[in-house]
Amino acid sequence: MLGIFNKGSANLPAGKAGNPKYIFVVGGVMSGIGKGVATSGIARILKSKGFKVTAIKIDPYINVDAGTMNPTEHGEVFVLDDGYETDQDMGNYERFLDETLPSINYMTTGRVYQEVIRRERNLEYKGKNVEVVPDIPLEIIRRIEEAQKTANAEITLTEIGGTIGEYQNIIFLEAARMLKQKYPHDVALVMVSYVPIPNNVGEMKTKPTQYAARSLNSVGLQADVILARAAVPLDQKRKEKIAIFCNILPDRVISAPDLESIYDAPINYEKDGLGNILCDVLGLPERKTDLSEWEAFVAKSKNATRELNIAVVGKYFDSGEFTLADSYISVLEALKAAAYHQGAKVKISYINSKDIETGEKKVEDLKNFDGIVVPGGFGEKGIEGIISSIRFARENKIPYFGLCYGMQLATIEYARNVVGLEGANTIETDPKAPHPIIDVMPDQKEKITKQDYGGTMRLGTYEAALKEGTIVREAYGKSEVSERHRHRYEVNPEYIEKLEAAGLIFSGKSPSGVLMEIAELPREKHPFFLGTQFHPELLSRPLNPHPLFMAFIRAASERNKS
Repeated sequence: MLGIFNKGSANLPAGKAGNPKYIFVVGGVMSGIGKGVATSGIARILKSKGFKVTAIKIDPYINVDAGTMNPTEHGEVFVLDDGYETDQDMGNYERFLDETLPSINYMTTGRVYQEVIRRERNLEYKGKNVEVVPDIPLEIIRRIEEAQKTANAEITLTEIGGTIGEYQNIIFLEAARMLKQKYPHDVALVMVSYVPIPNNVGEMKTKPTQYAARSLNSVGLQADVILARAAVPLDQKRKEKIAIFCNILPDRVISAPDLESIYDAPINYEKDGLGNILCDVLGLPERKTDLSEWEAFVAKSKNATRELNIAVVGKYFDSGEFTLADSYISVLEALKAAAYHQGAKVKISYINSKDIETGEKKVEDLKNFDGIVVPGGFGEKGIEGIISSIRFARENKIPYFGLCYGMQLATIEYARNVVGLEGANTIETDPKAPHPIIDVMPDQKEKITKQDYGGTMRLGTYEAALKEGTIVREAYGKSEVSERHRHRYEVNPEYIEKLEAAGLIFSGKSPSGVLMEIAELPREKHPFFLGTQFHPELLSRPLNPHPLFMAFIRAASERNKS
């Protein structure tokens, strides 16, 4: 078995200062306690110390990518520049690091097994037996090291999805163990654990974290740092108790209480000196942490006084009896960032379009909002509720921002109620529509016929040319932009002339002029009515909010004032 470690990414003895460093972030006790935010926060801290940092997400699903996962169960699908469909945590990494990440930084169980099987079929294992251990963990390690090389990162963070003790992620923990054995002084393990305060007890209980630590020990790993998630900050007694029973130093138990905003996380971690602790664990020189730019953004979020009421009319909010805002997390964070930079904060109301469709909620209630957003989506459920909402926004001059599906449905609404094309629709929901305003892209028709859906849409970054004298040209301040896409349908070229003659402006088009990327109404007709075929939310960052979200928030602010 020791022979498998003959070749490494750095090919240097463990513990050398110039070696790449690796940090694994794992979850204890339960899921949903913020491993993604913890990974992002740690990445931000280490970057603020001047280190070159990259972040990886591992999802323990058989799905090859996140594109086929249900957003009401798994949350938003985040698309990277190169078109790979990933978990929403990749969006958090990009937002906190303010950097673009490649597809090698995301892997699933399905992707790993697919690659190992491909290599076996191609005789790349040269006739040897291919086994779950060590070959699957070695493929995981290969991908981690490739991500490190691609970014030329000094520190590579890897978040392992799921919770310690689950069958699904055991193979990834084994990869962490093997990499730790390979580079014993260059690998650190951070466990994010939950410390409950039962109402009937009224005391913070550390026993679940102790069990999580022992479960981690059972697979050959020992936490170097424990981030203790709780409703309130940990006291010293609890830190010492966790340290004794989890076999770590007390100062390596980091208090991670509930915060007003996820953007507070790096600042909170640094109260306990997390950055220098990790440098100590990894044998790195201590450096000053400069979070001044980040702190300035957080200050804006706390000092914002004006409240804007924004309605997000969508179809992916159902999760049993609960509302799942994670389906549109990038949209929500883009709205928040744009508002904070303008001295405002947003109060988001999640409106299920199916409720408007059934009459459970009245479309007229939208008059109480400063702006309306329709995010992306697929399928026919709730479509008429969205179209009714768009019509209300257009006729009542409420700022409207449609993203992907939101642009397509805005075009359909305009075709029906302004151009007068009765039965106008998208062939996605009505293949026999008399006026197919939204049609399938030509290169997608064969894929649909073959039921080839996974990873086959128009994905990733594409260029768009902007029209002079339009909202988008003013917002961007330039004539060409590059944005991320995720869709299979487009505005039907046969109807563009009629739509433009009726006053709709296609202010952004593909460089060839064939694909309509942005639709808007002139300001003399509406203060802000705009839809994009792409997803601008995917490129919005806390320190650099997207120009179209900034423009939308400005319009919402004007309505709020009036």
